[in-house]
Amino acid sequence: MLATFLDKVKSTIRKHSMLERNDSVLVGLSGGPDSVTLLHVLYSLKKEYSLNILLAHLDHKFRGEESRADRKFCEDLAKKYNLEIVWEEIDVPRISKEKGISPEEAARFERYDFFKRLAKKRDINKIAVGHTSDDQAETVLMRIIRGAGMKGLGGISPVKDIQGFKIIRPLIEISRKEVEAFILETGLKFRKDSSNNKTIFTRNKIRLELIPLLEKNFNSNIKKVLANMAENLRTEDEFLNKHAKRKFRSVSKVSQEEILIDIKKFKKQPEAVRKRILRAALEEFKGDLRRLTYQHWKEMEDLIDNRPVNSIVDLPAGISVAKDRTNIVLKLIKS
Repeated sequence: MLATFLDKVKSTIRKHSMLERNDSVLVGLSGGPDSVTLLHVLYSLKKEYSLNILLAHLDHKFRGEESRADRKFCEDLAKKYNLEIVWEEIDVPRISKEKGISPEEAARFERYDFFKRLAKKRDINKIAVGHTSDDQAETVLMRIIRGAGMKGLGGISPVKDIQGFKIIRPLIEISRKEVEAFILETGLKFRKDSSNNKTIFTRNKIRLELIPLLEKNFNSNIKKVLANMAENLRTEDEFLNKHAKRKFRSVSKVSQEEILIDIKKFKKQPEAVRKRILRAALEEFKGDLRRLTYQHWKEMEDLIDNRPVNSIVDLPAGISVAKDRTNIVLKLIKS
């Protein structure tokens, strides 16, 4: 089992070019089974890849004394592996209320912000996190419920570039059952997060209620099916994105102040490519596309197809989209 498990993870690492020799890797360590397994696996590859490993732990302040015990566990684990660990505590419940977003979303944002700040400070360009194929299936279901398009249904990327950093997920093709069996066989210790059993969180409700229902009444292999679907959609999405970015360059004029997209050339593109051209344009300004809703995209389509010249749509990403006689005009809104 041990050799098979490690070989499967190494295959994922090679398949997605996650690691190179002499890499410095920041490892997100919560103390849970997935992150402990991730640490153990990367440590076992430390010599083969000449890795420099730094551990990072964030106390979200969700669970009081239990959270502090998680931090102590992670510090002890770092000593065991003779690795440096950096921890930080952030009042995520307070931030969630202040920003009017879910605790899950706030926790994810603050966690990755902490990882990126630390990685930048230490000149590390790879951040490893412990998502499994079960997390992939849960994510796909969450996004189906929210009405995501192809990009969203592609789920969690094995490797993702974010602001100059690479997020890598070596366990993304490993199931939670395989992690549990690996931990049992190796005798690894880990912390249990009591909040994982609370169905007030959407992901927990999907994991504890919806997936068991689907497994029992529809498809016992639903998690594998969803993970495979995500991989297929992600591959097609990547192809379409590359095609659309080439088209974007051919129909646009880009400057620091604005982007002009020729309306006639734009309208000659297939409908599936048009939205991607707009996405590529918005990404040029580094807007937060996560805040764009389906309604925002429909407003842009209506602007281009139906509204009169000089009409404007303001987006939450701090960008305005206007139409003149010949162009779609994207500009940053000055505060």
